[in-house]
Amino acid sequence: MIYFKLIFLQSICPGGGIGRRVGLKHQWGNPCRFEPGPGYGKELSFLRAFLYLAPSLKNRMTAEKQERYDRAYLKMALEWAKLSHCNRKKVGALIVKNRMIISDGYNGTPTGFENSCENNEGKTHWYVLHAEANAILKTARSTHDCSGATLYLTLSPCKDCSKLAHQAGITRLVYINRYSDTSGVDFLKEAGVEVKEFDKNNL
Repeated sequence: MIYFKLIFLQSICPGGGIGRRVGLKHQWGNPCRFEPGPGYGKELSFLRAFLYLAPSLKNRMTAEKQERYDRAYLKMALEWAKLSHCNRKKVGALIVKNRMIISDGYNGTPTGFENSCENNEGKTHWYVLHAEANAILKTARSTHDCSGATLYLTLSPCKDCSKLAHQAGITRLVYINRYSDTSGVDFLKEAGVEVKEFDKNNL
């Protein structure tokens, strides 16, 4: 209430008057500032504490809320990974923009090929697409684009997919399970992409 009182007084202060009586000092050409007036000692102390703590409290609440969303989207990506026909690794991907899932994908073969990802020797076919590549390429057939979006993965991206993600405009990467080669993650960090890793056992 005190905070809104101050904002109101600042908005009406014409260089004195009501504002001056309660301790609002007008500075021509500069924003008005609040100075202690009679009976405003305790209120001013509370006001200062509130104004000092409010930004950090808001940031903390925002960060906690974002973390809850991150965990939820990673759980969804894990479910999406189960759709993969690959035996060696099943990876899921989601692309989220403005709190909306704009694309999804899992690792698998290109359209028109058999679903089997491995040959008779158990080795992965060279043409198998990674989950993140499938998700990014899917946006090319839609009205969405990845600019400013977050990529959620159940396995950190390889070097080639990291380049693709950066070029697509992905600005944030959230993943679980670190790939043996971390060059892709290192590249994204160097490119200015925000990277966050979660523990799979703590979702």
